[in-house]
Amino acid sequence: MSLRAAIAASMAYDTIMVFEGQFTDHILPDQIHKINLSFLSPRMRREYGGCAGNIAYNYKLVGGEPVPIGMVGDDFAPYLEHYQRWGIDSSCLVPAKDSYTAQCFIVTDLHNNQLAGFHPGAMALSGQIPVAQAGDVACGLVGPDAKDAMQLHTRQMADALVPFILDPGQNILLFSGPELLELIDQAPVLVCNDYEAELITDKTGLTLEQLAMRVDTLIVTRGAEGSWVHQGGERHAVAPVAAAEVKDPTGCGDAYRAGLLLALAKGLPLMQGAQLGSVLGSIKIAVQGCQNHQPTRAEIRTSYESHYGAWPF
Repeated sequence: MSLRAAIAASMAYDTIMVFEGQFTDHILPDQIHKINLSFLSPRMRREYGGCAGNIAYNYKLVGGEPVPIGMVGDDFAPYLEHYQRWGIDSSCLVPAKDSYTAQCFIVTDLHNNQLAGFHPGAMALSGQIPVAQAGDVACGLVGPDAKDAMQLHTRQMADALVPFILDPGQNILLFSGPELLELIDQAPVLVCNDYEAELITDKTGLTLEQLAMRVDTLIVTRGAEGSWVHQGGERHAVAPVAAAEVKDPTGCGDAYRAGLLLALAKGLPLMQGAQLGSVLGSIKIAVQGCQNHQPTRAEIRTSYESHYGAWPF
């Protein structure tokens, strides 16, 4: 059985700096019209990120064969070496000359307030890579990316009859209501978190129940409260998996989506994929960074069985 999955979404670096104070101590309320501040940040780390990057990493952890699709920059070499160490197919990661890989720069203070800037860089050209470049795949996912790339890759997966997940994420804001519905109506599976679900209902004017009727499966993640799987006019609750420690929630949603992909690739119920996703999210949240957790498959299976019963994968 092929577990090859085309994952079309962002590839990015995340650079996180820590300001050992509070932003509010340095922002004068009567001077916000002319802010000019610099925050000394003795601690800094650079992480591998991007939605395609994180999902592919987690999908590899559960035995999948991820094929991330995205445009990257001249600075991608360290990320590529990381992927090569993990045996992740990089054939659809195309370098754009004289461009940076997309990257997010984040400064956080001691109260976890954040200031961030995002540079899309090479990601803006991701629409130049066709899904067909990934070859025969069992399933796919279209996530946050350049707007034209998301539209193109959604259409290509739908036309190729590839079972796929639409995960518009933070890029919901790029689309009008009719544009969102055009994407949703092509997708068998729509996944979003509870905040994103509200954005979609606001933009489209439809209720969650109405949206659920336009796809085979609608999945709404709810953080520590678990997730909902809408299928066949019914809503099923997936209980959360308590984390051993809560260190960094960034990337937990991407870990969850890897569980859905494995179920889709194996033709299993997406309820089971959501359960596996919950296990992966609980493992990821206990580790700083999006691609630093390294559970064995035996550990993943043990956690699944202790929370949900027999291992179906």
